[in-house]
Amino acid sequence: MEKRKYGYIRVSSKDQNEDRQIIAMKEKGITDRDIFMDKMSGKDFQREQYQLLKRILRSGDVLYIHSLDRFGRNKEEIVQEWNAITKELQADIVVLDMPLLDTTQYKDSMGTFIADLVLQILSWMAQEERDRIRKRQREGIDVAMLQGKTFGRPKAQITDAFMDAYHEWKEGNITATSAMQQADVKKTTFYKLVKQVEKGATET
Repeated sequence: MEKRKYGYIRVSSKDQNEDRQIIAMKEKGITDRDIFMDKMSGKDFQREQYQLLKRILRSGDVLYIHSLDRFGRNKEEIVQEWNAITKELQADIVVLDMPLLDTTQYKDSMGTFIADLVLQILSWMAQEERDRIRKRQREGIDVAMLQGKTFGRPKAQITDAFMDAYHEWKEGNITATSAMQQADVKKTTFYKLVKQVEKGATET
């Protein structure tokens, strides 16, 4: 049976450019139809195109990936998927930017040991980088909150336009729907603001 070459590409968002990875795959003689691409996070391997590719892979096929962090971010899952492909499916993996991670070159026990060791180190580094990014994001949010910045939808404010509409509505001149349109607020916001106004009136 003819052994085939496949390429797997992952970009983390629709804005990220995959061209560099595609060019690298084509330089290895991989055709468009044999390049599989997911546009999503690398936090786990529940990705549509990756799972499809895994079902297609046969013993002796070669899977090319650009770099280990394009494959995945979670250390345990990277190692688990690597072993599933190289040991269970008996296919090879070539990491283009890391020549030591090329299972087509290592068929003896020492070569396999070196590749496994490098994989463990690099997958640990990929997870550390992901954890670092998450920590920086968390720290950024904490600092912003200390500075008084808020996240999520802005709190609804009682404006002059709302008060005018509120009084018109209370006097029975307009319907609640018209008051909402006049104040330019949604139904839930309108009644929330009504509550605030009326609560304030009873407290004074």
